[in-house]
Amino acid sequence: MKTNKRKLIMPTPEEDAAIRKGIDQDSDAKELNDDDFVQMRTAEEVSPEIVNAFRKGRGIQKAPKKEPVTLRLSREVLDFFKASGRGWQTRINNALLNLVHGSK
Repeated sequence: MKTNKRKLIMPTPEEDAAIRKGIDQDSDAKELNDDDFVQMRTAEEVSPEIVNAFRKGRGIQKAPKKEPVTLRLSREVLDFFKASGRGWQTRINNALLNLVHGSK
C-alpha cells in the first residue's frame, strides 16, 4: 500500500552549520531566548479586534458537520460558483445537498 506521507529529510551537519551561519548574518532574524519567550503575548492580548473579527468570520465548529475533501471540478463549474463571490464552497455543498435530498 502506497502512502502519500512525505519523509522528512534532515540537513547534514554541514548544511545545518551553513543555515545557522546565514541566520547569524541576517540582521532581521535572531534565535529566540528565554527572555523573548517571557515577553511574548497571545494574539488576543495584542490585537483582540483582529482575533474577534476572525472568530466572527469563520467560527470554530464545536461538532464538525463537514468533512474536508479534495475534489476535482471542471473549470466551468468552479468559475460559475466563484463568480458569485465568497461562500462558493458552501453553495457547491448546498447544490449537492439538493441533489441528495431533492430540490426544496
